[in-house]
Amino acid sequence: MTSNFYKKIVLLLFSSYVSSLSIFAQKAQITGKIIVPENEKVEQGIIALKGTNFQTLADEKGNFTLKNIPFGNYTIIAFCLGKQTQEQSLVVDKPFVTIDFSLQNFANELEAVTIQAERERTFGLTHLQAVENFGIYEGRKTEVIVLEDITANLATNNARQVYSRITGLNIWESDQAGLQLGIGGRGLSPNRTSNFNVRQNGYDISADALGYPESYYTPPVEALERIEIVRGAASLQYGTQFGGMLNFNFKKGEKDKKISLTSRQTVGSWGFFSTFNSLGGTVGKLNYYVYYQYKTGAGYRPNSGFQYHNAYASLHYQATQKLNINIDVTKMTYLAQQPGGLTDRQFQENPRQSNRERNWFSVDWNLLALNFTYKFNDQTQLNWRNFGLLAQRQALGNLERINVADFGRERTLIAGRFQNFGSEIRLLHKYPAQNQKHTLLIGSRFYRGTTTAKQGFGSAGRDADFRFLNPNNVEDSDYVFPNENYALFAENIFNLNEKLSITPGIRFENIRTFAQGFYNRYVKDAAGNIIVSNQIQESLNRKRSFVILGVGTSYKPFEKLEFYANISQNYRAINFSDLRINNPNLRVDANIQDEKGYTADLGIRGKQEDFFTYEVTFFYLKYLGKIGQVLKTDSILFNDYRFRTNVSNARNLGIEAFAEWNILKMLNPSQQFWQWNMFVNFAWIDARYVGTQDNAIRNKKVEMVPPTNLKIGNTLKYKNVGLNVQYIQIQEHFSDASNTRRTASAIEGIIPSYHVADISFFYRYKFLTWECSINNLLNEQYFTRRAEGYPGPGIIPADGRGFYTTLQVKF
Repeated sequence: MTSNFYKKIVLLLFSSYVSSLSIFAQKAQITGKIIVPENEKVEQGIIALKGTNFQTLADEKGNFTLKNIPFGNYTIIAFCLGKQTQEQSLVVDKPFVTIDFSLQNFANELEAVTIQAERERTFGLTHLQAVENFGIYEGRKTEVIVLEDITANLATNNARQVYSRITGLNIWESDQAGLQLGIGGRGLSPNRTSNFNVRQNGYDISADALGYPESYYTPPVEALERIEIVRGAASLQYGTQFGGMLNFNFKKGEKDKKISLTSRQTVGSWGFFSTFNSLGGTVGKLNYYVYYQYKTGAGYRPNSGFQYHNAYASLHYQATQKLNINIDVTKMTYLAQQPGGLTDRQFQENPRQSNRERNWFSVDWNLLALNFTYKFNDQTQLNWRNFGLLAQRQALGNLERINVADFGRERTLIAGRFQNFGSEIRLLHKYPAQNQKHTLLIGSRFYRGTTTAKQGFGSAGRDADFRFLNPNNVEDSDYVFPNENYALFAENIFNLNEKLSITPGIRFENIRTFAQGFYNRYVKDAAGNIIVSNQIQESLNRKRSFVILGVGTSYKPFEKLEFYANISQNYRAINFSDLRINNPNLRVDANIQDEKGYTADLGIRGKQEDFFTYEVTFFYLKYLGKIGQVLKTDSILFNDYRFRTNVSNARNLGIEAFAEWNILKMLNPSQQFWQWNMFVNFAWIDARYVGTQDNAIRNKKVEMVPPTNLKIGNTLKYKNVGLNVQYIQIQEHFSDASNTRRTASAIEGIIPSYHVADISFFYRYKFLTWECSINNLLNEQYFTRRAEGYPGPGIIPADGRGFYTTLQVKF
């Protein structure tokens, strides 16, 4: 109690001192109006004094007021959705100042527009607008991470820091450099983010969006402007994924420069080095942005080295006032050695040890996208997205149980090649009816992919030799997986009045998946010798057509308060990995079926002035025939293994809550240079298997679902200096549907509770920026996953305490 008393006294004295400094400064009030063409309603109007924390929102008629402005010279910025940003010089030398803005339409009114005032207003986290970039998001839970406004370790793609404000995420940490992203929301598996529809700049980037939606490629955070996440009802626009949609939006070249250079060099613990270099600008009608990134390091554990290359180029050509053409090219390759997993006992003895030195992983990713946007008029626009992927991933090593020694025999080689093409057309139309403006979105999607998967013997050496010993007759399996997908969808925002809207949607899906090939079934003795061998030929053909429905509603009783609710059906096709892969630690049910179900949200979000923002969401996710993993025992050798099947029906329900305060602005609204933000991100989830008579499963907890997930962060900034400290705490949870606590092979068992703290710092001086960070400040020894195959099998330890520093130059 005494401690709290002193804290209050210090806070009071500090507030009084800051206030006293401003008593002698003369203050003014700035009023004015944003004027837009055709007397339209002003949407999301923002007015800000550049380089300060003074900002406000305009009402729907464009009127605004800025209060308590010290006398001086300023640059004032005005912005509203779909209009060009305008800046004016302003001299404040009298108590009342008036200024008006006339904002014109963009050539492409739905282009995502971000200005510094918006970034400051959102603290680094904001939401998608009701209509944005040819998508409808009214009545839905959406989250947008604005990268320029967060302080984090960007060079390593540290997901724990970058996604700290996103509620309900469980994060897998598998490598030092962030080569692969593993996040899952609302109780869904984080495995390579496969439960999200993953996109960059609006188009698919996963291996096969339908049959193998795993993301082996993750865009570098240093190249991104923002990251968008849409939950639940995203299935209506983006396809059948229970987790929603994740979209990476890249930076563009600066509009007022022909050329701009950014170069970032980072060094860190365990031999980490990264160089990121980008060029961008605008020449006439052409806007361009290109970058190259290289990373290398030895890794936290022995046998963890990696080399990574990533290049990207994007061209935006404004052919006419109505037509915009965009082309993106992406190339990524990396080679990583994998140290294997650990048993529980090995992890307790020394989490940095490695029992595998012959395991390797290689990825080659090539993406091409061509995008056309045509504006018929201010009410109607068309977008056509075309994208293709040529890629491969290769895993080489010993897949046997981690409690069995590596005797140096031929390694297992799994090679996958991915070729796919997709095309989406979206038409957005705004129309008036009953004195309200409504918005219609209709679209279609065509997708065709071919995946080939081979598994057989690789060399018995130690190097990264990705060649089959018998390429024409592999020992384990050889498959081709073609697939096709046709979809039509439509959504409409009906604004019933100024405060209430309803948004129904419908999606028709036609899916065809095929599998043609063979696999060999072996029975081995304890020494690994083959006792029985049997080859099985397969030819599978699955066709299904269905309709999913959804509806959302939004009620805004006040300008800064919104209630929303939505419900949407979902459908998730079985993956190619569910059909066939030979792994001594994993077996798949031959009769496994697609998943069906629905998701629902009920939430409230709002803001108090410019210093407090919050959102609370209750969600319910229902699975019919959820695919999961149960622990079984081999009847011959009595070894434990994971059995992947439609376990039973399941339901995930929970509460996600987020709040952030600008504490110093709350104490003193006229504060200009100091900024102290604090956020709290909490999720409670109860996920259980229901509707089954199997006592081994009934009412058991769904795997990979932490019951509580807490993240707390503090950011202190003064002019060009910033410091961020964050803390996360994840509760104990299970890795299989049987809720097994421990096994000898370590592929099943609990994920113990853990807590991790990080600290990051930056300093900017003219064209220079210096950043440094300490990851896992308290050197917590923990792990986030147990793997049945690569990069295990067994426990995959997370990194210990690591130090990183970055020097950036920008011209």
